[in-house]
Amino acid sequence: MRGLPTVTRALLAACAVGYVLQLISAEGLLYHYALWPLGGSAFGPHFEPWQLVSYAFLHGSFTHLAFNGLALYMFGPELERLLGPARFTVYYFTCVIGAAVAQLLVMPLLGVPPAPTVGASGGIFGLLLAFGLAWPNRRLMLLFPPIPMPAWLFVTLYGLMELVLGVTGTQQGVAHFAHLGGMVGGFLLVLYWRARRR
Repeated sequence: MRGLPTVTRALLAACAVGYVLQLISAEGLLYHYALWPLGGSAFGPHFEPWQLVSYAFLHGSFTHLAFNGLALYMFGPELERLLGPARFTVYYFTCVIGAAVAQLLVMPLLGVPPAPTVGASGGIFGLLLAFGLAWPNRRLMLLFPPIPMPAWLFVTLYGLMELVLGVTGTQQGVAHFAHLGGMVGGFLLVLYWRARRR
């Protein structure tokens, strides 16, 4: 952790602390800080504004936390050095909020039963998009199967896969549209920054 830039290190630590607090508090932390549907749920509270951010520091399992942490460790440092700490922070939380908004808006349209959403995946998918835009020809390796491909293709295929899985309802319990919302939020912010530069 020492060699990591400040914001990436802080985000990793915050996710780890959030998971430990989840284990200690049982369902208490989820009840107040997970992302709950706008209309509320018979089994949980109503949506509160802070949940647009707080949900990203909670995770459904240790595996969920480990995969998100690994991706943040892989893509966060280079992007933070490229953007600088302030812009990297703004970018990451824009993706987190974009993911939350997508989840809140799309799930009722698909008739998905109300349930809380947790996880940093929306922010991670936003980082993945930024990495692909910054270094489109950098080689990335799929885990299964282990096939190397340029970052732009990796990001494009991953985004298309999330769209297909979301539309078809495959992998129930995975917030595919939140992942896409994180990518869209990040892309819109990049377009805004580029327009301002011009």
